[in-house]
Amino acid sequence: MKGNERVRFIQGNEAIAEGALAAGARFFAGYPITPSSEIAEISSKRLPALGGIYVQMEDEIGSIAAVIGASAAGKKAYTATSGPGFSLMQENLGVAVMAEIPCVIINVQRSGPSTGLATKPAQGDVMQSRWGTHGDHGIIVLSPSSVQDCYELTIRAFNLAEKYRTPVILLADEIVGHMREKAVLRQPGPGELLERKQPDCPPDAYKPFELGEEVAPLAAYGGEYVLRISGSTHDEWGFACGRPQNAEKFVRHYTDKIEKNKEDIIVTREYGLADAEYTIVTFGCTTRSALEAMRISRSRGMPVGVLELMTLWPFADHHVKKACEGVKAVIVPEMNLGQIIREVQRVVKGDIPIVGVNKVDSTAIKPAEILEKLEEVAACVQ
Repeated sequence: MKGNERVRFIQGNEAIAEGALAAGARFFAGYPITPSSEIAEISSKRLPALGGIYVQMEDEIGSIAAVIGASAAGKKAYTATSGPGFSLMQENLGVAVMAEIPCVIINVQRSGPSTGLATKPAQGDVMQSRWGTHGDHGIIVLSPSSVQDCYELTIRAFNLAEKYRTPVILLADEIVGHMREKAVLRQPGPGELLERKQPDCPPDAYKPFELGEEVAPLAAYGGEYVLRISGSTHDEWGFACGRPQNAEKFVRHYTDKIEKNKEDIIVTREYGLADAEYTIVTFGCTTRSALEAMRISRSRGMPVGVLELMTLWPFADHHVKKACEGVKAVIVPEMNLGQIIREVQRVVKGDIPIVGVNKVDSTAIKPAEILEKLEEVAACVQ
């Protein structure tokens, strides 16, 4: 241990739990589900020791409902799940969007659909994380590719949730969640943790959903300020409101507060893009294979670069477009039948090939499989 740092050899799921605690989270409600169960297990031991609360709920519907309630009462709150549980959470995820309740939902992806292969990895929940709950809305989704990322992006997820009064999804996968490697657990310093803004007006003047340049302060439910929470479209006071112009205003607000702050929200990593003739756009566990494929390709004289999307939503349009300018082809490896590639195709204009490397057999995409696709595409564009 050095100063405020602890160096650990730990599992990704443990790093997520530690990241939540470091971010100041003091409430967890969940239902154990492979491959995320370690997050619940560790939280059940660590939270009470820190004065927090752990509750094992009857199911995932109750879990996210409890998280919303705890956050509304003033606590930083989180839950962890996987595919089937994440599906059950979608309706209440929409409640959190509508009521602008900050919370963090961790989805350690597994093979699907339905029960699927419960212990095997996949990246099939990308579009569900964006559009799983109905209606137009903005959402923030982060994607770790290492144990270190699991820790740091969890802290970032809580900061973004508080800053924008929104649920934030940490979209991990079984490989990253269960791998073990060195991680530096640095306790955030002064000013690094964002706390929710509190109202400074008289209680009778408080509008919990007041629209402006920044999101409205969020008072704790049960205090001197009245906080009305509903899944119905409401006005700035929280009262149900059926006026078309009001609905238009708020639905746009739920999207705009995310989309208009993309530069603050989006994080990417770039590898070897300065001289790249081929770009690999990747995320999550597949990044590790992409980087090895890049290393081997460059050793063979093929200049390949990698763009890692650490923020999946809002989508990094500008970063992807820039990373793909002037290259001969773009490769998008993902453990699904093609989800992020659709966004890459939308953003990247022109006639360059945009080719997927896709697997849904519950095994990881190997560097050799990306190399094979690179060589196949290179032979066609020379």
